[in-house]
Amino acid sequence: MLLRLFLLFTIIPLAELWLLLWFSSLTSPTVTFGLVLVTGILGAWLARKQGSQAWKKIQLHLVQGQPPTGVVLDGLMILLAGAFLITPGIMTDMLGFALLIPALREALKLRIGEWIKQRALMQIQTRTSFHTSSQGFQEFNQTTPPLDDENIIDVEFVRKESSEKD
Repeated sequence: MLLRLFLLFTIIPLAELWLLLWFSSLTSPTVTFGLVLVTGILGAWLARKQGSQAWKKIQLHLVQGQPPTGVVLDGLMILLAGAFLITPGIMTDMLGFALLIPALREALKLRIGEWIKQRALMQIQTRTSFHTSSQGFQEFNQTTPPLDDENIIDVEFVRKESSEKD
């Protein structure tokens, strides 16, 4: 984790600075400054526009009683794109603009969904295994089938109003 933070806060800004200086040597400092300024303004505007659209979709899903999971991931990626775009740099601008492309976000949502699903299954299997072994229920562990897609049941709970009588 420490290495990742080191890369995030040290190596990436240094690479961004090097790219900006290199680009400035090819063009001029004025052009480089203008590029950073224009991408920041354009990126903030695009992120705000797409972010408000995502927020409206989230509200619509909630009003219709649907889980807004995909739309929330869209919103998070748009927020991340906006942060990348207002950060001065060429790499962060490219990554930010890429995250504003809906087709790329759809592909990322599939990958993120699979990653979350795998992490959740690993977490459940680890907890089940730890719980049964720590309490000495070895026979439970042997009779319980492993968790996979076929053994997961999706359940929806509906709360009845207290004024209704059974």
